Amino acid sequence: MQGTPRILVKGAGVAGMTAAVTLAERGGRVTLYDPGGRVGAGASWMAGGMLAPWCEAESAPEEVTAQSVASVDWWAAHVPDVVRAGSLVLAPPRDVGEVARFGRRTSHFQTVDGEQIAELEPDLAGRFHKGLFFAEEGHVDPRKALVALLASLKSMGGQAIFNETDEPDAAGFDWVVDCTGLNVRKALPALRGVRGEMLLLRCPDVALHRPVRMLHPRIPIYIVPRADHVFMVGATMIESENAGGMTVRSITELLNAAWVLHPAFAEAEILEMGTGVRPSFPDNMPRVIQDGHTVYVNGMYRHGFLLSPTRAQEAADIVFGTAG
Repeated sequence: MQGTPRILVKGAGVAGMTAAVTLAERGGRVTLYDPGGRVGAGASWMAGGMLAPWCEAESAPEEVTAQSVASVDWWAAHVPDVVRAGSLVLAPPRDVGEVARFGRRTSHFQTVDGEQIAELEPDLAGRFHKGLFFAEEGHVDPRKALVALLASLKSMGGQAIFNETDEPDAAGFDWVVDCTGLNVRKALPALRGVRGEMLLLRCPDVALHRPVRMLHPRIPIYIVPRADHVFMVGATMIESENAGGMTVRSITELLNAAWVLHPAFAEAEILEMGTGVRPSFPDNMPRVIQDGHTVYVNGMYRHGFLLSPTRAQEAADIVFGTAG
């Protein structure tokens, strides 16, 4: 293809934003469009933002870790406020056996005792006597990160269109990179939706420096610190396409996990509760699929922030003719 390719990126979630920025960095003339009317209108707005390739190895295929170990560096190079303080895995005393099980399935961690846990997280002193510390991991606030990527795209000359009705005509572009999740089920019929749930809490009496994964035999929970003593509390993934509100049971489980981590969460202010349905393929691995001059980046499952940089590079390699 001669000249600068004109590229329409559809979808302004984490897959679309990383693709748009990567394509612009490679020299593409990028137009970003999202029918939701803003950046992060879908499930990405509800994400935890954990950049945890080694922790994810507990339940994900080896490919997830292999393809995401550079994700912390990518995010740190593209958005401000990436925290590189590692991840801490804990379990309440009755479930402490889960810590050993988690360790058998992962690597790149240090087993820590109660004293070491207190050094890492002083507010948890005396509450846990065994855990795993993954020092090479990090986390990012998804909402701030997506907004920062949009600013970066615009600084490179990219255009963003947020309109619910007036989708740009694909005929005006050399390539379409479609990152619209379940909206493309007709083209990608293998997709299914997997529900995630989250709470945002404000608790001035607790300070954490890194994400904490609270292990439980049935539903592991993670607590991710954000600015101003705000914490995101999330479940893993639920095999359901129900996009409705949270159930009493789900809210109770999330709040109970926070309370077990630290009793001060009993007085926390609930700022927000939400659900998101994430697109997933049967093997839960995100894919880049070419169909003529349309490239689909989809099926992010729970790996959006981890694997979107790698998938964006794959899409760019197709567009610029450098795919292996």
